[in-house]
Amino acid sequence: MGWVAPIKDKNTLNAFKKALMDNDVKYYIMFEIGIGTGMMLQDILKLKKKDVYNKDTIESVIGSRKIVTTYNVPEDFKVILNNYLKDIDDDDYIVSGRNNTPLSREQAYRVFKQVGSTVGLSPIGAQTMRKTFAWNYYESTGDITYLQTLLNHASPSITYRYIGEKPNIQLILRKASTEENQRSRYLLYLDDSGVKRIDAAIDQLVDIKKHFEDPRTNDSYYGCVDSFLAELETLLATFEQEKEIIEQEQKRLGF
Repeated sequence: MGWVAPIKDKNTLNAFKKALMDNDVKYYIMFEIGIGTGMMLQDILKLKKKDVYNKDTIESVIGSRKIVTTYNVPEDFKVILNNYLKDIDDDDYIVSGRNNTPLSREQAYRVFKQVGSTVGLSPIGAQTMRKTFAWNYYESTGDITYLQTLLNHASPSITYRYIGEKPNIQLILRKASTEENQRSRYLLYLDDSGVKRIDAAIDQLVDIKKHFEDPRTNDSYYGCVDSFLAELETLLATFEQEKEIIEQEQKRLGF
């Protein structure tokens, strides 16, 4: 299905919602719940009328860490949702396929792709909902650490890439707690892991230099190297600033 991005432009987002509504209101409802709660598509498809009907909030359990998120249902969406569900049974699925079985993920993806193409939105897929939820949260709070935990990502840089935002290097360089710093020290010393990782980075730079000096290397490689070096220079400059702050703090404490 390829890489999909969050929908950041409000006009595009509204156009996509309207197109979903015009196609079938159930797809609009599915999408609205997805970008409101951050639920995975397969979990949305399991929702039944009794889970959402006439409710002011929808609670969802996200990820392997079982983090609870609460979506405050907007009044206009609540009217649409309740009107759509009013004539079905409490145990019926809110987004159903044939014979009141849950809609398949494949069908949901096909509709997203088809409707997205009508508003010039491509690529798009099931992850678009969750990525849009995550980007909206980051845009309103700036809290990448919470999102990293919520999405069970190994590092903030992965979460930044997930929502299509440039990383905050200072935040990435700083661990969130004393315990994390202690854990990093332990892991870097364990089996000389830190030294091995530094050596691997040096070897990679040497290899880049070797190809850089080869006259047979094509122009696209130099463009890639230029972008990489710009990011590396930014990272190194920020690292030096952070290191200086740490050294000043150590001096203040008499270390």
